[in-house]
Amino acid sequence: MTRDATLQLLRQMLGPTAQFRHGQWEAVDRIANERQRLLVVQRTGWGKSVVYFLATKILRDGGAGPTLLISPLLSLMRNQILAAERLGIRAATIHSDNFEEWPQVEAALRENRCDVLLVAPERLGNAEFMQKLLPLIQGSIGLFVVDEAHCISDWGHDFRPDYRRIVRVLRYLPPRVPVLCTTATANDRVVRDVESQIADLHTLRGPLVRRSLRLFNIRLDDQAERLAWLAHFVPQLPGNGIIYCLTIQDTRRVADWLQQKGIAVRPYHADLDGDLRVETEQLLLDNKLKALVATVALGMGFDKPDLGFVVHFQRPGSAVAYYQQVGRAGRAVDNAFGILLSGREDDEITDYFIRTAFPPLEVVQGVLRVLERGGGMTISGICAELNHGRGAIEKALKLLEVDGAVQYEKGCWSRTPVPWSPEVEQWERVTKHRREELGQMQRYVAHRGCLMEFLSRTLDDPAAAPCGKCMNCSHHEHRRAVPRQVALEAVDFLRGDAVVLEPRERWPKPVLADLHKVLPQAVETEREGRPKTTIPASLRAQPGRVLCIYGDAGWGPLVARGKYETGAFADELVEAAARLVRDKWKPDPAPEWICCVPSLNRPELTQSFSRRLAAKLALPFAPVLRKTRPTPPQKEMQNSVHQVRNLLGAFAVGDAVPRGPVLLVDDVVDSGWTLTLLAVMLQRHGSGPVYPFALAKASPRGG
Repeated sequence: MTRDATLQLLRQMLGPTAQFRHGQWEAVDRIANERQRLLVVQRTGWGKSVVYFLATKILRDGGAGPTLLISPLLSLMRNQILAAERLGIRAATIHSDNFEEWPQVEAALRENRCDVLLVAPERLGNAEFMQKLLPLIQGSIGLFVVDEAHCISDWGHDFRPDYRRIVRVLRYLPPRVPVLCTTATANDRVVRDVESQIADLHTLRGPLVRRSLRLFNIRLDDQAERLAWLAHFVPQLPGNGIIYCLTIQDTRRVADWLQQKGIAVRPYHADLDGDLRVETEQLLLDNKLKALVATVALGMGFDKPDLGFVVHFQRPGSAVAYYQQVGRAGRAVDNAFGILLSGREDDEITDYFIRTAFPPLEVVQGVLRVLERGGGMTISGICAELNHGRGAIEKALKLLEVDGAVQYEKGCWSRTPVPWSPEVEQWERVTKHRREELGQMQRYVAHRGCLMEFLSRTLDDPAAAPCGKCMNCSHHEHRRAVPRQVALEAVDFLRGDAVVLEPRERWPKPVLADLHKVLPQAVETEREGRPKTTIPASLRAQPGRVLCIYGDAGWGPLVARGKYETGAFADELVEAAARLVRDKWKPDPAPEWICCVPSLNRPELTQSFSRRLAAKLALPFAPVLRKTRPTPPQKEMQNSVHQVRNLLGAFAVGDAVPRGPVLLVDDVVDSGWTLTLLAVMLQRHGSGPVYPFALAKASPRGG
């Protein structure tokens, strides 16, 4: 199809005045007319989806089969799909949340009524998809599209194991099937790696600099300072925007704070269900929010061209990731702000992500050992055999599954005949590279030259040059002060930002037999006599509270000092806990007495705090719980099965248990199983409802 005819399709899709952006027609021509394999590296907002939908239209009109689009962003592609519908393109999606629609999609493919099938890369590892749906188009794919293609590369900032499957599928495509790979964030190293994995791949690169962006770096070590900065300055920023945080917990905290200050924001993260995500995105798209406070769950693919600002509450782990996120602002406006706030916790959080990117080799080898004994096993069963975290075991299984060494069928994992050997040297090289990226981001924060040029050179952009707009180019280095009252309010907010401690509702299945021997009343049985994992509702703990996250801003440092330096918790913590229970939490029915988790190593630490808290609340303290044997620290038990086993038979309850509701106190809660088990034991001995309370919650930095 000619350029002029394709331009008419573009205007049908985007409006009567639409024009090709530089490189768009060239990409469409190479894909639809020359049927090449093409990697397109263009900045966010350039219009990569325009290329593959126009190419799809041309190919389908020429009698080609449907397009198969692999993307991790299905939930963020609603606007692009609506635009494609203006061309008469019929799109369908396959994902885990629309299983009931699969038969209709299957029928549409069989009857050639589907022009684009959009699937997440994880679907390529789903046996039912590969066996049922993929054969319907495998022999007639008109175009194969890989969105966010940097995920193919180990060196990409967002490498995903499932993308390895894509490379394997591509090897079986007929040579005349065009392939389009797109990304906004690939430097030369990533491009070379992708080119080496996909045969005959040509690369089309465009300039990545976004001239509308004004970049600022502001170092504010304390979270209270950053919260105060947001409250004071976000209302002054133009239009709407995104505030990025590194953890889910921080999105909730920042959103709660800004809402209290009268700023229309919503948190956005991976824990939101699908409908709430859609609703939250739409509120921003409709300009009904000043900002979304988001993790990287609101990352690739979100399309709002008129965003006026992107603020980072913490520093991302790489300049490439930062460029991708900050580049969401200023696509269709002349001036937008990219503001990086950085603090003292940034390195710790990034280090956590780097350390946990690959499962430890001992975990992978342990999983293989367990599965090689024969028979299928659930993840809970594997956890019972291995004292490793569930998350690490799941990552090991994912890696092994992608490599073909294990398979998942009917809820169980099993070993395959495929041999497996670790790529330890590659893992180590990638980890070293991640740490180099962290150092690069640290240098960006301290950079005295042009900030946009620094970022674009990191991406090997040949058009990198001083922007003339950033804080360094414009010599805008003075910082306007936040009103002192706002700063004080931020400190008070952090010190009152209690965390809800949700009660455990189920026992790990592998411990049921042991639990039934030690505490039979804690295990219910079905009619057939099989034990149930559900914790009896009458013995379950109530939702509790935690004063702070261990090590975080607010009360975290004072808790750490008392636990590991002074050997006693300060009176300030007693006052704070009393205010929380009495004035904010207000459990109903109210606690009538207090007890604490006993310890053999440091018996006075928590007990002294609990006695003082009881006095402050004018409640009796009753030391009815005792530790009967020493146990390894719960933090050494890496998953729920081992955590519960570690506690069985380690506690006893005295005879004189008061009957009323009780506040059960601990210093630092980790898995929550100690409080869960003791709540069961207390209520089994006649206490009223049990309200767990802890000074701090130990949480991995993943949030």
